[in-house]
Amino acid sequence: MADNELLLVETLKAFFEAKANHDRAEKNKAYMKHHFPFIGLVTAERREITKDVIKLYPLMDINKISEVVKILWQKEEREYHHAGIDVLAYYHKLWNRETIELIEYCLKNQSWWDSVDNLNIACVGKYFQLFPNEVKLTTTWNNSDNFWLQRSSIIFQKAYKKKTDKTLLAKHILRVADSKEFFVRKAIGWALREYAKVDRDWVIDFLANHPLHSLSKREAMKHLG
Repeated sequence: MADNELLLVETLKAFFEAKANHDRAEKNKAYMKHHFPFIGLVTAERREITKDVIKLYPLMDINKISEVVKILWQKEEREYHHAGIDVLAYYHKLWNRETIELIEYCLKNQSWWDSVDNLNIACVGKYFQLFPNEVKLTTTWNNSDNFWLQRSSIIFQKAYKKKTDKTLLAKHILRVADSKEFFVRKAIGWALREYAKVDRDWVIDFLANHPLHSLSKREAMKHLG
């Protein structure tokens, strides 16, 4: 690993450890069902540190960015995984078409709802706006056996608002509508709830005409009255 990549990771580690909070780390670990150990940073603190360190050691191409993200992703503590997302999102202007391979790697590894949702908000949705011809990959995700990819195929348009492809959204929802996976059922409701802010009538009509799991329906209808 070249100088700036090494310095970025090591400096980030030093700053994170200097701010470690054991009590908060234990609470965060319990909240995440003991899937990951934590350092004990609050989100705003982690983001601020990461942004400052990125500015200290700038990365000049996507290969170096990818290297840093993967190194952070292989660390145990959860804050490093989210820092990897912060790094990747910060350099979105350097992304190329192949960047989706790195994003998918992160979606499929160290996976839990917090990283998957953060990736979709910070990276996945933005990637498909930058490279709209690649959006067909989300249908591959939807057809896969990986429920985190299925979840991503449903929620990646969350921030698109009026630009949402509702035909694609409906297609992806209906294919996994009978899923027994909680995080897929929840994603369906979340995506519909968000789109209802743009097109309430479409969502009401969709719910009326398609049988969905009660969890999905309940989530979708939270603000529909």
